[in-house]
Amino acid sequence: MAPRKSELPKDSDDEENESEQEKKLSDSYSDIEEIPGIGPATLAKLKEIGYSTPESLATASVIELVKAGISEKVASKIISEARGKVETSFITALDLLEKRKSIRRLTTGSKALDELLGGGVETMSITEFFGEFGTGKSQICHQLSVNVQLPYEKGGLAGSALYIDTENTFRPERIMTMAANVGLDPQEALKNITVAEAYNSDHQMLILERSDEVIKEKNIKLVIIDSLTAHFRSEYLGRDTLALRQQKLNNHLHRLERLAVAFNLATVVTNQVMAKPDEFFGLGTYPIGGHILGHRSQTRIFLRKAVGGKGNRVARLVVAVDRPEGEAIFKIDEKGISDVEPSE
Repeated sequence: MAPRKSELPKDSDDEENESEQEKKLSDSYSDIEEIPGIGPATLAKLKEIGYSTPESLATASVIELVKAGISEKVASKIISEARGKVETSFITALDLLEKRKSIRRLTTGSKALDELLGGGVETMSITEFFGEFGTGKSQICHQLSVNVQLPYEKGGLAGSALYIDTENTFRPERIMTMAANVGLDPQEALKNITVAEAYNSDHQMLILERSDEVIKEKNIKLVIIDSLTAHFRSEYLGRDTLALRQQKLNNHLHRLERLAVAFNLATVVTNQVMAKPDEFFGLGTYPIGGHILGHRSQTRIFLRKAVGGKGNRVARLVVAVDRPEGEAIFKIDEKGISDVEPSE
């Protein structure tokens, strides 16, 4: 049975600082230690469950912070303090249009694929690539990890990448080849990619929960999860576990979405597929994750091999809030992602 609110452990720092929380908001908080109401004990508890920046606290819910063993009252005040320093007020659609000018686009390496995406992979949203094995999902992730390091004028984001690897698909040798092809020093390119191997779904969620500090320290501008659903699919089998799987997947995606908005990141996930042989019309294969993932991914791209081989791939835009469906052909070769030449 879940403990009653009064039975939750009470941090002595909370009692000492509750009156202090009523004071005037400070001008700025660069670290959560500076937020009124967070003493040493509370700080340690918050960091343990993955809250280490003001941005992460500003987008947290009271029930999430209660997990750290602090009271609902104190949790509410801490969140309120943090939210006082981020934009949470009502704005007009015109203001929103102005705000969206801060959104940037990351090139994939193919002009055709970039055009399909509306100029490249968008920041502050989740882009999903799904398809069968060997269709180029991880290849795109590798290329994006390199391209994010390029300056803005070359289609990059002048930052580094966080690559969460769930299927042991990350290959540093591939990064070196791709980096050399776009004019980057291969060794430096590797230094600008932080790789975290996730061994199960809980570990995968924990990595993301504790990533905000790394994002700030290393100027992360791209977060990749390759693949998002592999662990969830293998660990939660049968209909009796479906509800729990979807709930955890939803929380995981919600966390990723909040990081994308808070830090203006490009976030990319890859996804496995399942076959639907009884359908005569449609994609033939469909992404894992159901409606939960469908609603959270602002852009969904279906990948398949092109007829004739030669490393050519077809990308089909299945879902996008501001663009119609369409297709683009691109090429994967030893140098990376590029456009298909007319003769090919």
